[in-house]
Amino acid sequence: MILLVFSFRRNSESGVEARQESIWILGFGLVFPAVILGALLAYGLVIGAQLSPQNGANAVKVTAEARRWEWRFTYADAPALETTGTLHIPAGRPVDIAITTADVIHSFWVPRLAGKLDAIPGHINTLRLEADMPGTYKGVSAEFSGAGYEAFTFRVIAHTEAGWTKFLQGQPE
Repeated sequence: MILLVFSFRRNSESGVEARQESIWILGFGLVFPAVILGALLAYGLVIGAQLSPQNGANAVKVTAEARRWEWRFTYADAPALETTGTLHIPAGRPVDIAITTADVIHSFWVPRLAGKLDAIPGHINTLRLEADMPGTYKGVSAEFSGAGYEAFTFRVIAHTEAGWTKFLQGQPE
């Protein structure tokens, strides 16, 4: 309260100095943060649109269900196929992952492919990811969910188109 009183107290400064102070306050106190926040908002909107699922026949649909301490993946293109601890995707195609959990809140994150998204009991969150090249990527649960969560990891294997077809047919690549 005392600082507030002192900040509004009139002092003996000349009008020129007071005007320079108000320019600094307006410039760096209002305009500069507004420009920075506007740039961050624009960046967030662009990245958010890229990570959101969009309609398209080319997108692969996968369901990821977390259970202490494993991820189970099912594939819309092969409903009878289920993998545990390893997510298989085609390289060069978008993959929409419906993320949920059977127990507590977990977090699905593949740092090299997409942002982090929470798995919430009774709710489905959808994340789009895409691997540019075939390879193996590491995924983690980045949400503390009890003792042992630090070992709660999974692999993502991005296949070539031929390898993806073989995987869906249950054949080794």
